[in-house]
Amino acid sequence: MTENAAAPGAGPAGQGAPQRALRADAQRNVGALLDAAKAVFATAGVDAPAKEIADLAGVGVGTLYRHFPQRSDLVRAVFQRGVDACADAAPALAAEHEPGMALERWLHRYTEFVGTKRGLAAALHSGDPAYGALPGYFMQRLEPALASLLAAAIASGEITAGTSARDLLHAVAALCMPVPGEGPAYSQRMVALLIDGLRYGADTRQNSRPSHGPPSRL
Repeated sequence: MTENAAAPGAGPAGQGAPQRALRADAQRNVGALLDAAKAVFATAGVDAPAKEIADLAGVGVGTLYRHFPQRSDLVRAVFQRGVDACADAAPALAAEHEPGMALERWLHRYTEFVGTKRGLAAALHSGDPAYGALPGYFMQRLEPALASLLAAAIASGEITAGTSARDLLHAVAALCMPVPGEGPAYSQRMVALLIDGLRYGADTRQNSRPSHGPPSRL
């Protein structure tokens, strides 16, 4: 890529610093493009004009196509980035909170992710082979992340046993289906009720902290 080339006139001994600076600049461009695409896809769908995405990212259309030559490349990258962020939040939440609260916060974060994925839904379910590996990637990353939080919450007595991580992933996704006249806050309320149901019948001596609805993001 041209972003990794040395600056014009730089000699062999001086190439290291310019290359590192340009690589960092290219990484910032990719991050800005993915943020912009996520926002645009959520409101206008995956067929939104490339210029709209590039303008929001503050880069040229040429930069967009240099990093993501096909629209499917950009859609996959946006989806995988969201999955990775959600999965990576699990150990951080587990380290910061008691097991029941860590599970609650992760489920609300997952709810937010599913809500923002609506703009990608048409592409992901289109049957296009370019997206064929994404459902498997979704489960490969998110099922073990949730399973670890769920097991810890069950072991602590804060959540009743009998629910699998896969069941919860599907249940939350179902609760995030669009409802006429309702926005993302509605899905969060429904998931809060689901979490209350998971607590029902758990060891109340250990489960003294009630649900307070959607928490702030990690």
